[in-house]
Amino acid sequence: MTYPLLDTIDCPARLREFDRKQLRQLAEELRAFLVESVSRTGGHLSSNLGTVELTIALHYVFDTPDDRLVWDVGHQTYTHKILTGRRDGMARLRNHGGVSGFPRRCESPYDTFGVGHSSTSISAALGMALAAKLHGDARRAVAIIGDGAMSAGQAFEALNNAGVADADMLVVLNDNDMSISPPVGALNKYLARALSGGALDAARRAGEKVFGPSSSLIQFASRVEEHVKGLLTPGTLFEELGFNYIGPIDGHDLDSLIPTLQNLKKLKGPQFLHVVTCKGQGYKLAEADPVLYHGVSKFQPEIGIESRKDGKPTYAQVFGQWLCDMAAVEPGLVAITPAMGEGSGMIEFAERFPDRYFDVGIAEQHAVTFAAGLACEGMRPVVAIYSTFLQRAYDQLLHDVALQKLPVVFALDRGGLVGADGPTHHGAFDLSYLSCVPNMVIMAPADEEECRRMLTTAFRHDGPCAVRYPRGAGTGVETQSTLDGLPFGKGEVRRRGRDIALLAFGSMLTPALQAAEAIDASVANMRFVKPIDRELIIELAREHSLLISIEENALIGGAGAEVARVLDETGSTARFVRMGLPDRFIDHGDQSRLLAEAGLDKDGILRAAQTYRDEQ
Repeated sequence: MTYPLLDTIDCPARLREFDRKQLRQLAEELRAFLVESVSRTGGHLSSNLGTVELTIALHYVFDTPDDRLVWDVGHQTYTHKILTGRRDGMARLRNHGGVSGFPRRCESPYDTFGVGHSSTSISAALGMALAAKLHGDARRAVAIIGDGAMSAGQAFEALNNAGVADADMLVVLNDNDMSISPPVGALNKYLARALSGGALDAARRAGEKVFGPSSSLIQFASRVEEHVKGLLTPGTLFEELGFNYIGPIDGHDLDSLIPTLQNLKKLKGPQFLHVVTCKGQGYKLAEADPVLYHGVSKFQPEIGIESRKDGKPTYAQVFGQWLCDMAAVEPGLVAITPAMGEGSGMIEFAERFPDRYFDVGIAEQHAVTFAAGLACEGMRPVVAIYSTFLQRAYDQLLHDVALQKLPVVFALDRGGLVGADGPTHHGAFDLSYLSCVPNMVIMAPADEEECRRMLTTAFRHDGPCAVRYPRGAGTGVETQSTLDGLPFGKGEVRRRGRDIALLAFGSMLTPALQAAEAIDASVANMRFVKPIDRELIIELAREHSLLISIEENALIGGAGAEVARVLDETGSTARFVRMGLPDRFIDHGDQSRLLAEAGLDKDGILRAAQTYRDEQ
């Protein structure tokens, strides 16, 4: 497919040479290219289709990269990447060594702030705006944040600060969860232009010169202006925080977006622009089901996403089924998610037990303390959360749950390496950051059935527990419908061998068993990271000359550190080696390739075992 306008763009400066009438055609070309490109690589689709015109307008009006565009989450920046010289790289989007699916400072000067989690853009843009002021630079800082990300406390902390910080910055609220109602039409477009123009601001300043800023007449006029705006727009909250609120306007109308942004660029102080967009805009299948097309695998654009059933349930599905089964017999069970109900496998539970399902939005800190409050009153909360997102609620986990020894179950999805989403989404640190927390119990299942039994064990424990499982499907083990638990704090020997014992945690059991066959090693499925099975470790150390712990977690402070502590405390003379993820952020790419590069596949374990055995 050819793209007459898009083919000529290698940077935003070229975009700014276009006549504004050409921009509509460019938007159509970009949208077609996005569908074609993402259908071949997979990635985030509906969110990117929804920000095509907004991205064009921002780069058309602002002098990027000198003016700073700070994207929130960053899963909607594909158009931004295409317009900033990375169009060819989209062919290897999210592949090893290719373009990231999120903004990265090391990838392009146009990516002003690295991101992958939500609600950070306003804070970062405020820092950039105040730095420009301190340097005496005229550049502008723009934060682009979605309505979902506005539910997080950090976004409001930043708004509260920005409103009194005297910084020249613009916050663009990309609202894609609200239909464009009749008021968001010609009249609203006119109001947006008028309120963003210099006339109103000039009149206000002129009045202050004549009457004085504190005169009763000026104060009365200000109150009238505020109430009129409040009647016509939903921006009273942002006005009260110190922002000049404009909108809402149609985020797909370039004839509205561009002049409004041009006017806002001229104004001093904190500005707030509310735009309304449609996720999946321009691709009917994505418009009809933006959730399904949020993150996609490869597909045929003319057919769309086809359901694939390979007979192997994902860990999220195993969790979801367990949640429903346990809720059916335990009326005190309540489930909490920070806006990840679909990804965490909770849709059936939400439908069957709507009064016990709580989606708190993108608010991980609140989710954990909310669970603690429920637990204080006798409920049994289960917090379904991705490993990388629990990092954002560490203080709440520590003080509000663990310190009070409250019975909260943390179902940690995406433990270990997740693949294409890369370093912001890898669950590489949970075993480390959880192990040092008193009262915390940590389990890592080796297969789907073990995951189910661990969840039951955690639910029945009188204290905080985390069950940490990987992304995607497991080994294909059939799960039972029972709600049996596991012996608390106990691992198991899965293979008896000689000289070498491999101590596998969670997902590492399968490659450990494969490697053990070649060297006749013993293999232990450790199951519990905390409390660690001391008796099993002592037994293995007594019967083997070399012990190797294997975990899909950061090597520093993880499960291997617990094994080392036991060996040290018991005075064991057995040689001990730890295997895990290296002390660096691991890039995006195919999950199996990333594990192989970290030495955490069958061949890597085999090489390490043979090397250390030969050195004895």
